[in-house]
Amino acid sequence: MKGLRKILPLALLALAPAVSLAAPGIPAFSVQTGAGGGQTYTLTLQVLALMTALTLLPAILLMMTAFTRIVIVLGILRQALGAGQTPPNQVLLGLALFLTFFVMSPVINRIDQSAYQPYTAGTIDGPTALTRAEAPLKEFMLHQTRENDIATFVHIAGGKGYAAPLDVPLTVLVPAFVTSELKTAFLIGFLLFIPFVIIDLVVASVLMSMGMMMVSPVLISLPFKLMLFVLVDGWALVMGTLAQSFYH
Repeated sequence: MKGLRKILPLALLALAPAVSLAAPGIPAFSVQTGAGGGQTYTLTLQVLALMTALTLLPAILLMMTAFTRIVIVLGILRQALGAGQTPPNQVLLGLALFLTFFVMSPVINRIDQSAYQPYTAGTIDGPTALTRAEAPLKEFMLHQTRENDIATFVHIAGGKGYAAPLDVPLTVLVPAFVTSELKTAFLIGFLLFIPFVIIDLVVASVLMSMGMMMVSPVLISLPFKLMLFVLVDGWALVMGTLAQSFYH
């Protein structure tokens, strides 16, 4: 038995090359050209492309959707309230994420119907699906982007303009879209700040007139700002205004 235990691992090790040659492995890279001129890729190459796309997903979410405007406005609102870290960052990011899905749902549905479903059904190839998916996203971004921002980046890129709005490449449209979103977010944040600044000024002037200069105005104004925000149903107003600002 001891001799068998020593011989058996050696025999398995000797048979390993033969087994590996007999059983063909999964090809790492294989491209096949179809009858219509389209190209199909092996499963391993599709998985590699999917993993690469997942690494770019945070950048796509930040730079090509409504997430930037929403999260900036929510951050400015929290600062205007003066409540410190309440609501916490996790709550604001989660709220911004799901509100982004709500705003982008028409675009996602169009991409699903025009690109994803035909691709999974095998009626179109990968490049055609990407081209079809790009059009609804471009239309959304163009609707939110100011013309002067696009003209600025076209001038920086050395271009001379484009025949149609959808001809603007993503390399120009994405920075112009983000610039416009930052402007819009700060404008909305400015309008949100005004009522809370007025409350701070009123409370500070009352404390000064009463000679209570050692009392922090923020400590006194915070309950009034919270009460005002709750009485006017502020969260529903802010969420509704943000969602409607993308489809006005």
